[in-house]
Amino acid sequence: MFGFGKDDTNALTMNQPHPDSLLDTGVQGVISKPLDRVDGPKKVTGTATYAAEYAIENCAHGVLVSATKGHAKVKSIDADAVKSIPGVIDVITDYASFIRNPQQGGETEAPTQGVRTVDYFGEIIAIVIAESFEVARDAAKRLKVDYEPLDGNFDYEANKDQAEPAPDGLIKGHYDQGDFDKAFENAAVKIDVTYTTPSQNSAAMEPHASIAVWEDGALTLYGAYQMPTSDAQQLAKSLGVSQSKVRIISRYIGGGFGSKLGIAPESVAAAIAAKRLNRPVKAVMLRQQVFDATVRRSNTEQRMRLGAEAGGRIVALGHESITSNLPDEDFFEPVGIGTHFLYAGENRRINHDVVRLNWLLSGSMRAPGEAVGMVGMECAMDELAEKIGMDPIDLRKINDPEQDPELKVPYSSRNLTRSLEEGAKHFGWDQRQKAGQRREGDWLIGMGVAAACRSNQLQQSAAKVELHPDGSATVSSAMTDIGTGSYTIMAQIAAEILGLPVEKVTMSLGDTNDPPAAGSGGSWGAASAGSAVYLAAERVREKLAKAMGVKPENLTLKDGMAIGDNRSVPLAELVGKDGLSAIGEIKPGQQEKQFNQASYGAHFAEVGVNVVTGEVRVRRMLGVFAAGRVLNAKTARSQCLGGMTFGIGTALTEELIHDSRTGKLVNHDLAEYHVPVNADVPQLEVHFLDERDIHANPIHAKGIGELGISGAAPAVVNAIYNATGVRVREMPITLDKLLDHLPAL
Repeated sequence: MFGFGKDDTNALTMNQPHPDSLLDTGVQGVISKPLDRVDGPKKVTGTATYAAEYAIENCAHGVLVSATKGHAKVKSIDADAVKSIPGVIDVITDYASFIRNPQQGGETEAPTQGVRTVDYFGEIIAIVIAESFEVARDAAKRLKVDYEPLDGNFDYEANKDQAEPAPDGLIKGHYDQGDFDKAFENAAVKIDVTYTTPSQNSAAMEPHASIAVWEDGALTLYGAYQMPTSDAQQLAKSLGVSQSKVRIISRYIGGGFGSKLGIAPESVAAAIAAKRLNRPVKAVMLRQQVFDATVRRSNTEQRMRLGAEAGGRIVALGHESITSNLPDEDFFEPVGIGTHFLYAGENRRINHDVVRLNWLLSGSMRAPGEAVGMVGMECAMDELAEKIGMDPIDLRKINDPEQDPELKVPYSSRNLTRSLEEGAKHFGWDQRQKAGQRREGDWLIGMGVAAACRSNQLQQSAAKVELHPDGSATVSSAMTDIGTGSYTIMAQIAAEILGLPVEKVTMSLGDTNDPPAAGSGGSWGAASAGSAVYLAAERVREKLAKAMGVKPENLTLKDGMAIGDNRSVPLAELVGKDGLSAIGEIKPGQQEKQFNQASYGAHFAEVGVNVVTGEVRVRRMLGVFAAGRVLNAKTARSQCLGGMTFGIGTALTEELIHDSRTGKLVNHDLAEYHVPVNADVPQLEVHFLDERDIHANPIHAKGIGELGISGAAPAVVNAIYNATGVRVREMPITLDKLLDHLPAL
């Protein structure tokens, strides 16, 4: 998907450290500043165009039809009965069900056309096309489907003893080091506890939506997708056409959190319908269908076994999880992904098993692995500290390793201990009391802490930078902005290197006609696409130096002026009538093998628990994070605030409930799936540690979006224990799990 002319391309494979960065020597002074989002005015005025909002002439409306059985064969669909409804154009049933898509954005085999076997309740089996949305919705509700029921597995508890080892994926399914059983048996202090988390939904504000337009045998799809480059590959394969015939435009996305990594059913349905009808088709998933037929985070059951010396040094670390997914799916929630490198301990067992159920597809949701895996790990650390009689921060510091405990390679940068110490100072950790000791009227008050970690990844990405004769610049890439601030931080990178005010940089993102990029996922977007922008701007800068007759290292760019050799020249005089342009391309290399690259942090929470009602209120929360260079202090802070809010949801409110008879999601909308609302979220405080990671990329930045959720939930859970002395190990901690164990008035 890559490949450009050598003269105009600045390509870098990260085989060596990159200690010198133009972001440190630039004098424009915009990098890292808390600048407002450049796309903000469009969003607040309603002029930012989201997937369903493009004004396409002669566009028909499609409504998806969901299966009403948990596992069955589709015997027949009575399409003719609804085709007679005025305004109905067609009912299409012979398209690929692409819900079981590669949520990581990888390759997939072309699926068979038409859903003949329903694997879970809510699976999409048809699309009704009409002249208006209202008619299509009415016809879809009336569509009669005849099923032949099949035996299915719908009950997790009844089937978990049939769990099978997970295949190796993002991490190894099963991992053993040393002699865990012996070390645990002989440990001076040990705990053996089980934590559970339920299925969760990304619940992004914008539903999945697509508008499909065919012209001259080529498809343009306006969609809500995080990774357009790989999504176009998937869509082309599903349609049986060349990738060159598929263009995805995804300029603005109203949140994704992983649910929009791979293509969802509405894109394939709209594309096939549009081709058949020879006119554009819009398909927007209903909110309930977003819950029923996109992707969920798997439920988890985590057995934590920690064995330590009397002084707190861990000698045995066991993290064994059971998750769930559909039959034949390779993806599993990588619950122990952070456990592999967070703490020391020579004897280790980190296993993942999967129960095969006829439930909605399990896939990536914000911080797959760490978001829920850290609940088990960090709550177990809290329990171990309690049993030893240590401060939980001291226990973590004692077990902060000097190198990766498994790979035996150094960390590219690591500021876990510093994050804990800085957070303790800002939060007032020294005021924490023993469990159940602090009370204010009917409220029990407690503090909790948890570490945060998130693996850092660099993905191949490209971007183009053009410097125009008027001294303005355009940056283009298939990178996306899902609300994270991509438009802003990439404009800042280009502006800093080219010496331009940010308002002189125009961004073009989310179009596969532009240079391909990894997109938004895995917290790799800013570092990967941002590095591509850096490299392209660096090449343009070199061209400016050549035009001015100075060495690049002797060139200073500021406020649209080039300064060098005792001369100051407007950029417009150097670029020529055709302007200057270059493409930057970044690839991962040996640095990711020679170093463990990750971001770190610490979460602190204070809660109040009402002894009368069992209600939990998060009173305050603080996070300290170290993630390399912060490219924009405001957008980075916003990402951490969002992650911390996610953590509150995991700890207290969020839970998808599956009917054990059919697998149906009982609470498949925002009325009954309880994400934290304003009243649930206190004032959140975020601090960043100054850090540069020269092994990660040329801009020295690491992923931060998912670091903010990692460890957030267990900080709240541990605070609840400190407040009440009651240890709840089943998430979310709703009042019914506390009420019977609270002290009397």
